[in-house]
Amino acid sequence: MTLNLTVAGSGEPLSVRPERLVVAGYTARDEESVARHIEELAAIGVPPPPAVPMFYDLDPALLSTDALVEVGGASTSGEVEPVLVRHRGAYFLGVGSDHTDREIERTDIAASKAACPKPVGGDVAEIGLDFPGWDEVEARSEVDGRPYQAGAVSTLRHPAELVERMTATLGGIAGDLVLFCGTLALLGGTFVHGDRWSLSLSLPAGSRLTHTYTTRSGA
Repeated sequence: MTLNLTVAGSGEPLSVRPERLVVAGYTARDEESVARHIEELAAIGVPPPPAVPMFYDLDPALLSTDALVEVGGASTSGEVEPVLVRHRGAYFLGVGSDHTDREIERTDIAASKAACPKPVGGDVAEIGLDFPGWDEVEARSEVDGRPYQAGAVSTLRHPAELVERMTATLGGIAGDLVLFCGTLALLGGTFVHGDRWSLSLSLPAGSRLTHTYTTRSGA
């Protein structure tokens, strides 16, 4: 598949053909908070991951920049994530949503992620893998017009560390790559199954990467 993106500021088009789509989970820097999160999920029936961070190797065909995506049922939800895109050796930052089937998640996390499309915004910013401005990036999401997440991505592991750990776990990945870098805590503490999802990343220079999408149930 081809992901048609645009470099923010320059307007340069990117035709990204991802060899791999990897969704990283449990990526918070604070390992104690990760442990608490795993316990919270276990309380609602979600099995603990075999490793932390966890890397889910998914089909790149799940990626979509469309404003309307189809999901399999009513028990799905999204979340804002910084997305690292590697294209011809250069690294770009985008915004996306690890949309997930929360019912399937209770028994199989990998299958729950593979069951839903992975929306991404059409604009990306070139950052380089070492990206010194990572700790200044702010992420936000809304569902059906209501605030859902807000905070600094400094709570998440730096993309360079994630790539290093991903490589150690999955082996070397040649060619174009899309890596979802993890997400923030929910403001209300519980998943919301809404229809319209708005995502944004505010970058150090004052620019913003945004994406809004609506879900339609095919069930």
